[in-house]
Amino acid sequence: MTKVYSVVFKENGKCYNFKSDVSLNKDEKVIVDTENGLQLGKVNGEVDNVNFSELKDVIRIATDEDYNLYLEHLKEAQEARLKCIEFVKQLDLKMNVLSARFAFDKTQLLFDFTADDRVDFRELAKKLASIYHTRIELRQIGARDKAKKIGGVGICGQELCCKRYLNKMDGISMTMAKNQNLALNPSKINGSCGRLMCCLAYEEDAYEQNIVGMPQIGHKINTPKGEGQVISVDILQRKYKVLVDGNKEEFYVE
Repeated sequence: MTKVYSVVFKENGKCYNFKSDVSLNKDEKVIVDTENGLQLGKVNGEVDNVNFSELKDVIRIATDEDYNLYLEHLKEAQEARLKCIEFVKQLDLKMNVLSARFAFDKTQLLFDFTADDRVDFRELAKKLASIYHTRIELRQIGARDKAKKIGGVGICGQELCCKRYLNKMDGISMTMAKNQNLALNPSKINGSCGRLMCCLAYEEDAYEQNIVGMPQIGHKINTPKGEGQVISVDILQRKYKVLVDGNKEEFYVE
């Protein structure tokens, strides 16, 4: 019976679904067919209610020989990254090469890099292809992906969420910071990557629910103690303060 399993290719990486006619266990290493050739991954678990008609296959359960070959490829990829950095300096390209990895069957060598602007890396790709004799792909990634690869410590004192456990990074907007009444100071709401902190999204649903019916700061409203101006709101506790005839009065929203 065909089943669908989620597979990850790196720690805390994004999960991808594959179909298999063989039952697989969680954390079991498998060889799967991907758009970038064969890859070695780890089973994250079985997935229900997924249409598997267009999914690629789990080729086989990985053997010890497969895993040893995978480790060998990791070592070779590190050497390839250093060679790429050497060529980048020779060609005076404005790019920072972060990582390199081979497909399991070595049909592709993929490099991730960051750059402030677009980079013409055609000559670089030719030099690399002449050495490794495989398809070369250079992919420019953003600041958040860079932080996930490198890691670090956030202003909270904890390891960066993206490095520690996030396998999917959703969009973060300035509206989230505004909804939470945060000071719109980049040093307070931006993460190590220079983009808005991922944790702004963690409580967004609660704020969106609690803000319903709450008055806005600066608005004039009628209260049981007279008309006044809203001077502060506490969204999570659903309370607000109003200045009425020079006195601060506190009210709750049911």
